[in-house]
Amino acid sequence: MVVMKPPIFVRPLTSEERERLQAGLRSPEAFVLKRSQILLASAEGRSVPQIQAAFGYAPQSIRQVLHAFNREGVAALSRKSNRPRTGPAAAPVLDGDKRQGLRHLLEQSPRAFGKDTGVWTLALLAEVANEQGLTPTRLNIETVRIAVGRLGLSWKRAKAWINSPDPAYGRKKSGGSA
Repeated sequence: MVVMKPPIFVRPLTSEERERLQAGLRSPEAFVLKRSQILLASAEGRSVPQIQAAFGYAPQSIRQVLHAFNREGVAALSRKSNRPRTGPAAAPVLDGDKRQGLRHLLEQSPRAFGKDTGVWTLALLAEVANEQGLTPTRLNIETVRIAVGRLGLSWKRAKAWINSPDPAYGRKKSGGSA
């Protein structure tokens, strides 16, 4: 036996809320227009499937609008930030000390960490940072790029720090004669 949840509708509107929603139908912002259409249709007694048929909005979007209005009132007509408020994305994965650890890694050759190359890549830096215990898991390259940027470095600058053990490296790099 399948138990279905009762259909969701907007709570009864006050006269001020109804006026604000009707004004929203003339808004130049699509966000406000869409929400006003959904809320007024629900206030008329239309169900989520009926609103979907009338306007073509996704059922989950309609439910989210109805829940937001029931929770916030007309404040639900204004767009809010999409940025996460909690969780790992809200705070930098690499704090100041760990970012300085990245700088320390970049000042050395990857060969010092047993790698076959003398040039850092973002993926290689993420791998070595994890191996050295700077990060609990291997980070994606965008996270590493952001951390390097927070150090005030560009990725090109970080790669240029690598020096060859060849005594004539500086002369060869600058294009000097042999």
